Amino acid sequence: MNLNKNYLQRELYSRYGNITRARGCFLYTQKCVRLTDLCQEGGRAILGWGGGTAFTMLKNTLNRGISGTFETGFLYRTQKAVSELFNSERKVFFYNNYEKALKASLLISKEGTNTYRPWSNTLEFWQNIPSIVFMPPLPWAQDLYLVCAKKELLADETLLELLPEEDFVPAPLLAAITRSIYDLISELPQRQEKNFFIYDTVITKYWRREGPYLFPKVPQDKYKDFVLHCLDCKLVISPDYNKPSIVPFGADAGNFTMLKNKPFEF
Repeated sequence: MNLNKNYLQRELYSRYGNITRARGCFLYTQKCVRLTDLCQEGGRAILGWGGGTAFTMLKNTLNRGISGTFETGFLYRTQKAVSELFNSERKVFFYNNYEKALKASLLISKEGTNTYRPWSNTLEFWQNIPSIVFMPPLPWAQDLYLVCAKKELLADETLLELLPEEDFVPAPLLAAITRSIYDLISELPQRQEKNFFIYDTVITKYWRREGPYLFPKVPQDKYKDFVLHCLDCKLVISPDYNKPSIVPFGADAGNFTMLKNKPFEF
């Protein structure tokens, strides 16, 4: 069972009230409770909730007033950042939902499409993927997906005509996306396996871990109860059985004490 996201929000509110602050991998509530976030907006907040320098870029671009539908040059900068991330020359297409992005990527390369998760594989692996669906690490760009295709695949203009129509992205958001990609590039070597296995004594009972990503061992028909049990233990995990939770970088083993002392039986 996959929980409706609004359901999780209601359950969180009923226990702890409004979220008044989010920082790193923690959510702070009006009832003065700190929650450890393993959901991380499906991975969009994997670099933290503040947006870092990406938020500064958004503000600076807004202050310059270039938020219309005209060309601004930010698209080129985004494509340059993506090409650096995947160490290969890429063209970027923008879509406002995953289904459209996946459809476009499969049209470009049916046998060579993959969805990017940071720290899930080597740079060499991603460099060789022909078309990548990429969710930028921006917690406030909830419905935006990038299709990052190798340029040599796009020589046929007939193919380009078959792709779903792109969705417009204003310059301030493009500026923030670009900066978030560079932030990710900088962070990739900083997080290693030693940062991910430190919670294994608790989490491997409930999840299978691949790098920082946690895939549930709990049966799907008991997953709803497990999500709510974790919420009672001050842990916010993915409400979707098919979307992994994420190891909370910056937390410590003590954040899992309640779950350790109050195990979930399945």
